[in-house]
Amino acid sequence: MSLKFNTIDDFQLNNKTVLVRVDINSPVDPNTGIILDDTRMRLHAETISELADKGAKTVILAHQSRPGKKDFTTLEQHAHALSKILGRPVIYVEDIFGCAAREKIARLEPGDILLLENVRFYSEEVLKREPHLQAETHMVKKLSSVADYFINDAFATAHRSQPSLVGFSFVLPSGAGRVMEKELKTLYGAVENVQRPCVYVLGGVKVDDSIMVMENVLENGSADLILTTGLVANIFLLASKAKIGKCNAEFIDNKGYSDFIKVAERLIKKFRDKIIIPVDVAVSKDDKRLDVPINKIPDLPIFDIGTETIKLYAQKIRKAKTIFANGPAGVFENPEFSVGTDDILNAIASSEGFSIIGGGHLAAAAVQMGFEGEMDHISSGGGASISLLGGEELPVVKVLEEVADKK
Repeated sequence: MSLKFNTIDDFQLNNKTVLVRVDINSPVDPNTGIILDDTRMRLHAETISELADKGAKTVILAHQSRPGKKDFTTLEQHAHALSKILGRPVIYVEDIFGCAAREKIARLEPGDILLLENVRFYSEEVLKREPHLQAETHMVKKLSSVADYFINDAFATAHRSQPSLVGFSFVLPSGAGRVMEKELKTLYGAVENVQRPCVYVLGGVKVDDSIMVMENVLENGSADLILTTGLVANIFLLASKAKIGKCNAEFIDNKGYSDFIKVAERLIKKFRDKIIIPVDVAVSKDDKRLDVPINKIPDLPIFDIGTETIKLYAQKIRKAKTIFANGPAGVFENPEFSVGTDDILNAIASSEGFSIIGGGHLAAAAVQMGFEGEMDHISSGGGASISLLGGEELPVVKVLEEVADKK
């Protein structure tokens, strides 16, 4: 696939008002409300700084969490954090597109940076619509009237069609920011130029995402092996007729993933030699780790893959030329059950193959465990990267390509 979209390099931005959509959605302490990690803000700092250095009047659109969640809050604290990271003032306005926001934008000077309020405070932002319909929302109409360009740097949400992500591209000259540009070129490049053998390590608790990817890469022949971990592995164990204990089966059912057992059965039947499932697991007994073979799993929660499985998977990974990994192997936040995730990341880091780590929890684990510099690419977006690998068309990318000639 040949990607064609504008970037910051395609526009003359001096003294122009530029709307830039970023994803600085950050972990927040539910008790204190304090931001716990500023990784995403640091990622977008390059794009924001470059815009300011080019003399743009930079207006940032971003979100934090979603309605109903404890960390759904204003972006005032994000403005302070961004200011420290950028080493320059970031103005914050408690408004999205109303008079207060538009008046602030009108008073900006070249090089100024303004952060608008959480776009998900606006009800139309969370409505699912076709991209061209998002251009008709109040947010897009009001803000595009006071802006010259739109730069989309929010790769982590590129799989969503929302006003702040796709609407502006229909009414303003638009391009990709540096995070978006790097992610798309790296991921599409890796997918199109797969070196063999290619190994996918799919785990975590988002079973639907992982199985979507698994189906796609097995059907199109781009994967040589799939190593299953996490809840994905438990579903494939059930599909292979292993008895995983009542509590684990109920957990899968409660998560709404029971239907995927049939899908797993079909995939095992068709691609038996390519799908590897654990030979042992680690259960939690009295809050301690207990490794057991899959034919002797007690009715205790499975929190990790077992030590024999870890050895087997590490061998497969170290022989790979291309490695895509998404989702932790177990409850890695608990030191007792971080072994699988830790050792798999260590195997990927020590492999000579080209490695891509999906965003989300596995990316956080890679950074937490000190493997960040050993991976070829750690994606900023779990949902977006997994959608791309699963063969889905990303709405943001499609729109950026459709409007590429608009300058």
